[in-house]
Amino acid sequence: MADDGDADDLGDDLGGSSGGKKGGLKGVVPGLLKWILIGVGAVILIVTIVVITTLILNKGGKKQTFIPVSEEYTTQREDYDWYTSLDQIRTSTSDAMPASVSVTIALGYKKDDKAASAEITSRRIEIIDFLRRFFSEKTVEELKPQNEEVLKQQIRDQINDDILSNARIRAVMFTAKDVVQQ
Repeated sequence: MADDGDADDLGDDLGGSSGGKKGGLKGVVPGLLKWILIGVGAVILIVTIVVITTLILNKGGKKQTFIPVSEEYTTQREDYDWYTSLDQIRTSTSDAMPASVSVTIALGYKKDDKAASAEITSRRIEIIDFLRRFFSEKTVEELKPQNEEVLKQQIRDQINDDILSNARIRAVMFTAKDVVQQ
């Protein structure tokens, strides 16, 4: 009988352990699927939060690294050819006590523009006469270094408008400028 009891004990152990394995395997798959679905859901939730946050921070998709471009920040300037064959201009200012003015000017035009070079050369005498009149109409106060940019712009505009017909001067530079009060 002891053998029968031992067999029953063994059978109970075998039945219990084999039933546990079958039920355990069936219980592991749904548990594993549950954790996989929780992980996928968490990833979807995190990605959604990140996308919404970046859209809010970027204000609807605009880049935050936008750098405004203005004339002050341009890195490449236009190259010019320079007409430097103008004579030195000597005249007096229009002040009550006139000062002596002596200027040498270079005219900048678009690089490799043969038409501009030819027209400036053909109108050289007119340009010199204009410059002499221009400086003789100015006062010492108007010829101060603080006003040079305004003077350059006025010279450029008046030469382009009144003297040249086809070519355009892009820049005016003073290679020498002396105003001496007597």
